[in-house]
Amino acid sequence: MKASKICIGALALGLTAAACAQPADLTNWPKTMSPQEVGKGVAEHFATGPHMPGTTYVGYPEVVSWYGALTFSRVTHDDALQQELIRRFDPLLPGGAEAEKWTPQRHHVDDSVFGVVPLEIAIETKDPKYLALGKHWADRQWENPAAGVKYPEAAVAPAELNGLSPETRYWIDDMYMLTMLQLEAYRATGDKMYLDRDAKETVSYLDKLQQPNGLFFHGPDSHFFWGRGDGWVAAGMAEMLRTLPANHPQRARILAGYKLMMAALLKNQGPDGMWHQLIDHQESWEETSSSAMFSFALITGVKHGWLDAATYGPAARKGWLAIAVHVDQNHDTTQVCVGTAKGFSAEYYLARPSETGNMHGQAAVLWAATALLRDEK
Repeated sequence: MKASKICIGALALGLTAAACAQPADLTNWPKTMSPQEVGKGVAEHFATGPHMPGTTYVGYPEVVSWYGALTFSRVTHDDALQQELIRRFDPLLPGGAEAEKWTPQRHHVDDSVFGVVPLEIAIETKDPKYLALGKHWADRQWENPAAGVKYPEAAVAPAELNGLSPETRYWIDDMYMLTMLQLEAYRATGDKMYLDRDAKETVSYLDKLQQPNGLFFHGPDSHFFWGRGDGWVAAGMAEMLRTLPANHPQRARILAGYKLMMAALLKNQGPDGMWHQLIDHQESWEETSSSAMFSFALITGVKHGWLDAATYGPAARKGWLAIAVHVDQNHDTTQVCVGTAKGFSAEYYLARPSETGNMHGQAAVLWAATALLRDEK
């Protein structure tokens, strides 16, 4: 009754229906916090901006921001934005003016994710030149497993891969970075090989890193629940479940791991809708990229019916409203943790600086905005 009186009073004063939105409502928003407005500002800011400052090639934070902007353009039917994003990529096509300078070279999970951008463009345009480039990266990621991959943090001996990518290293970041490339290859081609690779990889990481409380260690030897690291996991599983058929043999395992994690996130969300740099340390600072990633995963689960809307809808709504506040007048996301390797003390994570406009945050805001606008029926 009290809520109804407040709502009637708000409408009498000429306020929008968003002022009366129910706690689980994922459709009604104050105008300045709507996913349409926030997402368009962040996407256009990315589309017209330079490559990621301080880098010598297109790295994964830029790639996942590009993916977010492209998917946002698709769900909003914004052809002008889509074309701007494609024009931004065309110089990176083989033989393009910027290809040699900006294309990553390493056989490394953080570099291979580059293929997500041409694959998403191929999905949206059906243009074979983007598909060919994206498939090259997806296929390369599973090349020559017997040789392994030579980078310092590799955690799996070649003989133990057993169908996993040689780029497997058991850092939680990979549950998005590695799986998204194969998932996009499946979405672009329909070839079940890519999906089966992906599902096997995801289950392997679930078995290795998820803890009984539902959260994930940064690595087998790094026993901390770092916000954005767990954010990659949450987003990666949500993306997988969006595409994995109901009868896929690994779906039940992945869905169980996802639900266990979502229950843990519900317990650890702050009253203002944010999550913390170390999820289980409420004294640690509130961090935006992880909060946006968790919001994306919750929004996607509620809209698909994997999560009970009455229980998880309010958390998803609070999460979006909280991150929308952290997008400033320049369409930059504030309070974003910088890139972070595995740490071996809580102090390491707590001392990591935050930035405004860091692409880790830009990307996650775009994913969440897109999820709110995506028709999941």
